[in-house]
Amino acid sequence: MTPVVATATKLPFGDRSFDFVIVSDVLEHVPPACRMAVIREALRVMRKVVIFGFPAGPQAFECDRALAEVYDRKKRDAPAWLKEHLLHPFPTESLFEDLGRRECNVSVFGNENLECHFSMMCKEMCRLWNYFFVLSVAVLPRFVEYVLRRIDRGPFYRMIFVVECLEATNLR
Repeated sequence: MTPVVATATKLPFGDRSFDFVIVSDVLEHVPPACRMAVIREALRVMRKVVIFGFPAGPQAFECDRALAEVYDRKKRDAPAWLKEHLLHPFPTESLFEDLGRRECNVSVFGNENLECHFSMMCKEMCRLWNYFFVLSVAVLPRFVEYVLRRIDRGPFYRMIFVVECLEATNLR
């Protein structure tokens, strides 16, 4: 892999440069007025599929606001990503409505139960919990995966959008 420094609204790649593009945990850090430009740019450089994943909607935003309050109560400095999350409302599914009207297939599914996300993020503040969790994953990976899959139900913190467009579609 070659690292590239660029802005998400003007990628230094030609049209249709990549078969697959993944935009993971980006849109929530982008001001609302620029989010469509980021989506259009990802679609411009893709040939087959773009996957977008991000915390979505007001419930997820409130979850992060409550998490920031926990950091404050514990007199701990919130992580930079959490501070950024609170600068703008989270993106919603409405960003992808127009894509369905073009010749694109948009699939959407939820990921990471809100309550579970909040609980796990609070527990991450405890070193002992982190040690226990890492040890559990190392010793009992299938069991941990089973438990996580069982609790991964709505309401969701994160939404995943898979966009597949016909090759002839002009996405600009």
